[in-house]
Amino acid sequence: MSVPVPDYKSTVRLPLTDFPMKGNLPIKEPEILKQWDDKQIYQKMVARNKGKKPFVFPDGPPYANGSIHLGHALNKNLKDIIIKYKNMKGQPAVFIPGWDCHGLPIEHKVLKDLTAKKLVKTDQEILALCRAEAQTWVDHQRVQFKRLGILADWQNPYLT
Repeated sequence: MSVPVPDYKSTVRLPLTDFPMKGNLPIKEPEILKQWDDKQIYQKMVARNKGKKPFVFPDGPPYANGSIHLGHALNKNLKDIIIKYKNMKGQPAVFIPGWDCHGLPIEHKVLKDLTAKKLVKTDQEILALCRAEAQTWVDHQRVQFKRLGILADWQNPYLT
């Protein structure tokens, strides 16, 4: 015996809207991020307060050795909030992102890959591979941070 399903549509009065029923974020998100880049939202936000004492916020850099994790997301979002707040209050706040591109995590990954492939390289070749590995992850993480809506001077980061 089945219980009849009541029709509630006629009991709820919702306004008509042009908003789609689904957000389609996988489609909309890249469009919005492209708009922000095309309109230079970050640059305009900082330029609006030009001539006042700047608040420069260099980034404590993550290692450029993998995808971002929740700690990175929290860190960057908190910094982004501060930057946006300072700019809204009339102080030009510049956020300079950075990456830690040296050290054991990157070297370990490169050496592990070389060992797995049974390749022997000179120190200079290993150094070049380390730089390439780091740059790959810098580019990857930049995209991930931008997808979080973080506004920063992404074209002029500092790399250690």
